[in-house]
Amino acid sequence: MTQAVPGKRAGRVLLIIAWGAGLFLATRFFAGWEARQANPNMAVDSVHGDGYIEVRLAGNGQGHFVSSGQINGQAVQFMLDTGATDVAVPQRLAAELQLEQGAPVTVSTANGRTQGYRTRLERVQLGDIQLRDVRALVVPGLDGEQVLLGMSALKKLEFTQRGGSLLLRQTTK
Repeated sequence: MTQAVPGKRAGRVLLIIAWGAGLFLATRFFAGWEARQANPNMAVDSVHGDGYIEVRLAGNGQGHFVSSGQINGQAVQFMLDTGATDVAVPQRLAAELQLEQGAPVTVSTANGRTQGYRTRLERVQLGDIQLRDVRALVVPGLDGEQVLLGMSALKKLEFTQRGGSLLLRQTTK
């Protein structure tokens, strides 16, 4: 009769644990990598100059400018959209942010016409750039978690796009 060697059994258990740990770490690494590809601006650095604040954003793999930011002090993810007249907030996210739904308005989107609701954002923050009292829409048909940062916010800034990056500048004087 052959008996199992205790060292062999422990070796197999350690091998299984090592493989499990390796798979876990690889999953964490690639999940973080994928998130950085979708939003290369998770941490936004600001440059302060004499009378201005600048934020430089890198474009993601699809050429969109996506960035972490805040609405009324709560973390959100923005997609800058110069084709949008107003800031557009998905309805589910608007409920989380406790935004009031005001007067109904017809909204034209890439998916057709839908009804949205006017609202105002007390404070929008992107890096150290802070915008106050920004006109926005709560849009029931807007999928996902991203807030479209439209021209009602962007018109308060200077912006320049060059070589895959977007420079936003807020004058402070």
